[in-house]
Amino acid sequence: MVRTEISLFLKNEPGELGRLATLMGEAGINIDALTIQDASAYVLELFKARGKSLKRIASAASYNSMRKDSAQFALIRLLAEDGTTNAAIDLLSQHDYTFDIMPVIAVQLDNNPGDLARLSSRFGEEGINIYYVYGSVAGPDAKCLFVFCPEDIELADKIFKKQKTTT
Repeated sequence: MVRTEISLFLKNEPGELGRLATLMGEAGINIDALTIQDASAYVLELFKARGKSLKRIASAASYNSMRKDSAQFALIRLLAEDGTTNAAIDLLSQHDYTFDIMPVIAVQLDNNPGDLARLSSRFGEEGINIYYVYGSVAGPDAKCLFVFCPEDIELADKIFKKQKTTT
């Protein structure tokens, strides 16, 4: 199913995730999925993309400065519980967080060997690049939740829906 992912930057220091989670919790917003990475990796990917496009919007010194500064931040990607995304966005805006939103595919799969392989292989067969994916499972009898950020969200959603009806 297509969901809205919120990507935001937090200072890369103790307590920041706790403050964000407390803010969400006190507002009654549950977080279904979350991943954290050093923002410098995200910025490096931007540099790679810039190199491929041969477009430069800033000097090399500016890029190096941005890369150094980005290590001071963490990139958080999260899914708020279905039905609370707008409330989460409003809350983040009210508290001056820097964030962006993006459509992603959130998939619950059975916790069986090969289920992720079948779905991700189907995306590949259709020529859909997956920019990133994260997921987790609570235990051997629980369903897995995976979040995909595909190149073509509409086609990926159709494939997921088709895959769901055939399993």
